[in-house]
Amino acid sequence: MSAVLTIARRELSSYFRSPSGWIIIALFLFLTGMVFGRFVLVPGRAASLRDFFAVSGWLLLPVVPAISMRLLADEIRSGSLESLLTAPVGGAGIVLGKYLGAMLFFIAMLAPTGVYIIILERTSTIPIDLGPVIAGYLCLVLTGGLYLAIGTLASSLTGNATLAFLVTLFIVLGLMLASAAAEFVPPWARQAFHAVSLPDRTSDFAKGVIDSAHVVFFVTVSGWSLIVAAGVTEWRRWR
Repeated sequence: MSAVLTIARRELSSYFRSPSGWIIIALFLFLTGMVFGRFVLVPGRAASLRDFFAVSGWLLLPVVPAISMRLLADEIRSGSLESLLTAPVGGAGIVLGKYLGAMLFFIAMLAPTGVYIIILERTSTIPIDLGPVIAGYLCLVLTGGLYLAIGTLASSLTGNATLAFLVTLFIVLGLMLASAAAEFVPPWARQAFHAVSLPDRTSDFAKGVIDSAHVVFFVTVSGWSLIVAAGVTEWRRWR
């Protein structure tokens, strides 16, 4: 476990040591600030972050793949993955450490958006309902965790970070558009498309509803993505 934490700590610090990490944070805060100012902080409207959380999946779409694209791809390209694989940590430990570091950076990126709650509290005459806020942030963490897990898998398959970014982007985009695409597939396949549609699942969180089925979906898909990534990484050890 100490090796996993060491990898996670090194990964987390690498984001803050490079300009790309700060650019990712700036881009995310710019996008969220635009949504907050345009659709949430509107005179006469109820003090609610529902609109902000409703589009959270789209807000994360250009940002999270940029966090995950270099996780393993850079190690493969530079050849440093081989030295990691000779250390007393398996492929699962490497993947878990990398993913944990990326998740910690993602949570740090979300933290400044907490100021939106303070702004709503100060500008509204009616106290904000914290229930939907908690559900919305849980949705953000689960959605970001899913994107990062898919990105980790994509990054384990190639030494090209740009390709890993594009693969992650298109997989996530497919999940975002699955519900709309269901109208163009045979009736027997529509239920499957709706089942993997992310907007269908995140909309309940935005309303303040925490459905255990949605939580299980996010955790399961994220877990399987990491398991496959660990298998690919372990295969590189024995190849």
